[in-house]
This record gives sequence, structure tokens and C-alpha cells, in this order.
Amino acid sequence: MSIKSPFTPPWWAANPHIQTILPVMFKVAKPDTFRQRQELPDGDFIDLDWLGQPQNGDPILVITHGLEGSTESHYVRRMLVEANKAKLCSVVHHHRGCSGEPNRLARSYHSGDFEDLAFTLQQLKMYYPDSPLYAVGYSLGGNVLAKYQGSKQNQSLLDRAVIVSAPLTLSACAKKLESGFSTVYQSHLIKRLQKKMLEKLDNHNLVAQMPLSKAELQQLNTFYQFDDKVTAPLHGFAGVDDYYTRSSALSLLKHISKPTLIIHAKDDPFMTEAVIPTQDELSAEVNYELHLSGGHVGFIDGGWPWKPRFYLEKRIINFLLTDPQVSSRKGDTA
Repeated sequence: MSIKSPFTPPWWAANPHIQTILPVMFKVAKPDTFRQRQELPDGDFIDLDWLGQPQNGDPILVITHGLEGSTESHYVRRMLVEANKAKLCSVVHHHRGCSGEPNRLARSYHSGDFEDLAFTLQQLKMYYPDSPLYAVGYSLGGNVLAKYQGSKQNQSLLDRAVIVSAPLTLSACAKKLESGFSTVYQSHLIKRLQKKMLEKLDNHNLVAQMPLSKAELQQLNTFYQFDDKVTAPLHGFAGVDDYYTRSSALSLLKHISKPTLIIHAKDDPFMTEAVIPTQDELSAEVNYELHLSGGHVGFIDGGWPWKPRFYLEKRIINFLLTDPQVSSRKGDTA
């Protein structure tokens, strides 16, 4: 079947690494947001960045970022701008420790942890009971959102959701990042994660709860190693394989009961074809778009290298604010 708004990259952005890296270099100006600190039941906190002040009944878009992302991320900035143009109030849900201030506990966030997102949505529904709730999740945040949708099913508080460039099969994605140019992305992100863990190892209130020493932390060069020695033990998993199996969202897509759009690029340098669901793995409420190109959270569809234009925001707004008859268009491919 055809897509209403097909994505086609310009000739100068056909390469997946250009699609992935160029948006980072040419960010739109950050909108003026205001911050709300949200205390969590376990004594930790997360920060919400708002653009707009909704009244009860106004729709609200919740944006959840990728690994080590924030309101500063290029895709979050663009989504805030486009949502504002569409008169849609939006709020960025930061993962623990990603809003510019370390979180209080030894634990952090991970690809399968949707409880903080669920808490944010519960709070929003309590304060704005008549407001439709939408969400868009990118990369790691997309996997988190997919897990929420598939786990909560009809109990999901979201009216609609969009999932972009999500690593739905974590083990395959970790393996992909160990070879070729993809190792550049892995190295950059591992260094950022190590920096945060080093800060916790320097915190006398947390050091005893950390599962490894500074010297051991600095020896971790791959996501597989980091997730085995840090992520898994900090978050109650038996090891990296247990973490990857239990946190991957692919097997939950068939249980999603609320309209959900999933967008992938086949040339995503963070992923392999293992993240691509079959028709049998999709519920009738999932609209799946697989594009031949687009990189990782890229999808540049025009403009010029110094002023790129993007497909994602237009597609997301269209899906959230119109009725595309999701069930009749399941499995669209470009």
C-alpha cells in the first residue's frame, strides 16, 4: 500500500550517515520551555520541559528522547517547534539524569523501563483528565514507548503514539554498533555514559551501590560490555542477555491496542533487519512504515545541506491530529 506522505531523500542526503549526523550540526533554535520537576515514588526525580500551558481538555504531546538525549536534541527541538505551530501543547519527558542534573539514585534509565513514562502519563491524566494524550518516542525512547503501549494494551493512557527509529531488538542493535562506521556512534555514546557513571562513583552516597570500580568502568568499550557490567546489575537483570531479551519491545507490538505509528529506515546505522516486524508481529492498531533510507532519526527530505528540511515532524503531526484509519493501512512500506 502507498503512504499518504512518502519520504524521499534529496540526492545529497542519500547516505545514512549524512542523514544521521547532519541534523545534529544544523539544529533549529531551541524554543523557550519551562521546567517542572516531578518527584518519583522511589525518591528520585525526573524533569519535564513544557512548551505551552494547557487547559484541561487541550491535547498534550509527550516527547520522550533517545539515549543521552534531552530537550537539546535536534529532533526534540524540531518536534517542539512543529507542535507549537500546530497549536499543540508539548512536554519533554526526560529520562533520569538526562535533564542536566544527576539523578539521586545509583540506578539510571534503560531501554525497557517504561514505569517513569507511565508515571508521567498518570500525572498528566490526573491534572488534565479531559485532555487527549499523545506521545512520540525516539530511538531508546521509542522502544520504551513501544513497551508501554504493548504492555498496557487497552489500559494505555495514550490516544495515539508515534515511535521513531526504535531498537526493537536490542541484542542485534548492540552487535551492529560493534562494526564499521557505526562504531563511531557507539564510542561517542559510551563515553557519555561512562562520564555519568564516574560521577556516581565519586558520590560517597552511591559508590557502595555501584557494581564496578572506576578502572573497570573505563575498560568498557561496547554497549554489550556496558550493559552487562552496568545496566543489567543496576536494574535487576541477571545479565546482558536477560536485559536485552526482557527489554526489547518487538514481541509486544502484536498486543498494542491504541493507534500507533512506527517509522524505521532500512539503512539505519544503529540497527539491523532484526528490528523489522513481520505482519504477524503487528496488531491491527499499528501502522508500520519501513523506508529504504533515512538513517537514524534523520529523514531529511529536502532543502540544502546547510538548511535541511525534514519528513518526520510533518508525518507525526499528521498522524496525531488526523484520522488516518490506522487499521486499514497496516504495514505500509516505502
